Parts: sequence; structure tokens; C-alpha cells
Amino acid sequence: MPFFGFFGGVHPKYNKELSKEASIESLKYKIDDKFYIPLGQHIGAPAKPIVKKNEEIKRGQKIGEAAGFISANIHSSVTGVVKGIVNVPHPIQGKIQAVEIQMTDDSEEFEPIGEYKKFQDYVFNAGIVGMGGATFPTHVKLSPPKKVDILIVNGAECEPYLTCDHRLMVEETEKMLAGADLIRRNLNIEQLIVGIEKNKPDAIAVCEKLQKKYSFELVALDVKYPQGGEKQLIKATTNRVVPEGKLPLEVGVIVQNVGTCIAVYEAVTDRKPLIERVVTVTGAVKQPKNLFVKIGTPVSRLIEECGGFIGEPRKIVMGGPMMGFAITSLETPVLKGTSGIVVFREEDLPDLSQHNCIRCGRCVDACPMGLIPVNMEQFALHEKYESLLNWHVLNCIECGCCSYVCPSRRPLVGYFKTSKRQVLNIIKQREKDGK
Repeated sequence: MPFFGFFGGVHPKYNKELSKEASIESLKYKIDDKFYIPLGQHIGAPAKPIVKKNEEIKRGQKIGEAAGFISANIHSSVTGVVKGIVNVPHPIQGKIQAVEIQMTDDSEEFEPIGEYKKFQDYVFNAGIVGMGGATFPTHVKLSPPKKVDILIVNGAECEPYLTCDHRLMVEETEKMLAGADLIRRNLNIEQLIVGIEKNKPDAIAVCEKLQKKYSFELVALDVKYPQGGEKQLIKATTNRVVPEGKLPLEVGVIVQNVGTCIAVYEAVTDRKPLIERVVTVTGAVKQPKNLFVKIGTPVSRLIEECGGFIGEPRKIVMGGPMMGFAITSLETPVLKGTSGIVVFREEDLPDLSQHNCIRCGRCVDACPMGLIPVNMEQFALHEKYESLLNWHVLNCIECGCCSYVCPSRRPLVGYFKTSKRQVLNIIKQREKDGK
């Protein structure tokens, strides 16, 4: 299978050696442990709580009902007693509603979801969302209104530090490919592609052994960030270009993360809801690990399992350092989209002292979407949102490449994230006015 590549991108220091050889370990729990399972762990409307205080619930039992088509069900990751509906820290929203549950039984048995005629109903009722971080409800993605001829399994894992997908590809290869094959067969997709960056040779090797069994094409991707971005991955593996403002569906492609494929397999084969996932815990911790954890586990437990901090933590990021979000509390719970917890000390962080833009153009060369960040920054600073709309700010994938290469340390991606909200308001107002 040819490799076509994509424009732009950067080569940060990946630091994956800290945890890439660390086999997946299950985090140990004990009776009376408390879990905080947020009702909004996905793009779209938060789930509606369907349990009450002091109610006894089983592991795998549904505790939150999807509130619409673009929403997702929420299930308990433990057997226990509901202590209440509480507000918990969230890396983006500040505070979010969650179901607090105290564990009363450490059994790994779970309440299975029902049996259904439609493949998508298994995915929907299992509460599966994109596990690479985007958290788009998977049943929506797998209900395309038009023909799709290519399914791509995203094994790039281009974010620095993160290795959870790498370990899943090595240790749960068969489940990943079987899940992708289920999607392919149920959606009548002709071609299956598995894309893996070349810095994961062991994952490539184990997948090669199963190529004939699952009939897929394996693409060894160049090591470049953001290779795992949907549009970049599609361009690199198929040479198809997703039009501005459109989804991969427009060019007949669906992209699924490694963990999501495994979750789909378990939902259909074992009728298991999405209640746990693998999280990379790395950086300034004594023993970097890839931990298999229950959704709703406080981050403090993951740090403890890794032997605690090395030195004084300055910043803790949920996700990767390029697109993740800093958390303000160790009581922040693990979400369905939590791929990593990365700990930084003061000495690990770059000097972010800002200087005036020197118009060097590095941000233009690095932008994988072909935007002109150097000019867009000026529109953002002067709140010229109409101009930003015309300069295609909505095409920004918020990868952070522009900020990363900027010698003046301009917080470009931060400006664009904030501005996009204002631009979307302009579009909504135009639609309301009938323009």
C-alpha cells in the first residue's frame, strides 16, 4: 500500500521510550473505593441520570441515558451504592455532573447490554465513543447516510508520550482487527486499512502476521505529528482530500481509533458496555505505566499506582502534551476519552515567555491544514471574527503545530480555539437572519 503523506506537521521530541515497553497492567481496587462517573464524556448532549441516591447498582448497569442522537449512554464501571449526583473537576468545562458510586463488590462480572438485530444498536447501547480523544458518539459515525468504501484503523498515536494504543496493538491485536472487521462487514465496506507509525515496529510486525486472516492493507506511516489527525491520515493513506467544512464521509471514508475498534468487538461479542480503558501515565512519575482502569477513577489513584511524583509537579495534562488539557485537581476522573496523564515538572517545561511576532513564517510551513496563522493571529487579537471566518479558521484542527514552532512563543492555537466559538456564533446568527 503506498504512502502519500500530508503537508506541514512537526517533529517534537516523542518521549515514548518512558512507557512503550510497559505492558498493560490492571489498576488494583478495593472495597469502599469511590468513583465519579461523569454524565458528559462525549461530544453532544450530556446523558440524563437514571439512578438515585442510595440505589444499589451493578457493574455495567446503565446509569445515564443518552439525551438525543448525538449523545451516549453512561454505565457504571463498578458494583456499588450511589452516593449522589455531584459536581466533579473536568479538564475543559471546569465542573461537570457525575454519579458518585462507592464500590461494594470487586467482582469483574458485568451486566451485559441486550441483544439487538442492528449492529449500530449494540454500539449505541454500549455507550461507545471515539477513544482517541475526540469522543464523538460511535453509533453516529457508523450510521453513514451515504456509501463508504474505506475503513481506516488509526494506529498512528502521534502524540508525544502516549503509548496506550501502541500497547493495545501489540497485546490485543486480534480484538482490534476483529472489531474493525465487524465494522467492515456490517457496513459493507470494501477496503480495510490499518495505519501505524514506523516508530512502532513491534505493532507493525504483529499486524503483518494477521493480514491474510483479516484481509487488510497495512500502511507504515512516517513519524510526524499530527499523523493521527483524521484528515491527515486519510490523505496519507488514500490520497483523498476531505473538502473544507466536510467530514471524512464525504470522500467515502470512516476512521476508527484502535481502542474504539476493541470496544466495538467487546460490545458485539461479549455484550460489554464501555466501562474501562487503557491510560498511559508518564512523565515525572516514578514508574511510567499503561494502566487498564475503570472509568470514573480519580487521577490521584493512577499517580499512586505509578509510585507517585518525581520532584514537584508543575503541570499535569490529561491527554497528550500537544492537544491535551491541563487539569487543576487530582480528583479529576478518568473519562472515556482519557488516553494519558502526563506529569511535567518546572524543568520539563519550555520557556514560554512571549515576544513580538517576527513574521518568520514557520507557523505557515507547519500548519497541516494550509492556513496562515501569522495573519490569523492579528484578526484574533483585534476581534475581527468576520475576517477569521473568511480566512478559514474553522478549518483549524487545533493540533498546536503553529504554537510549537513559533520562536516568539505566540499562543496561536489558544487564540484560534477561542475565536472559533465567536465565529460559530456569527454563522448561527446568519442562519437565524436567513442570510
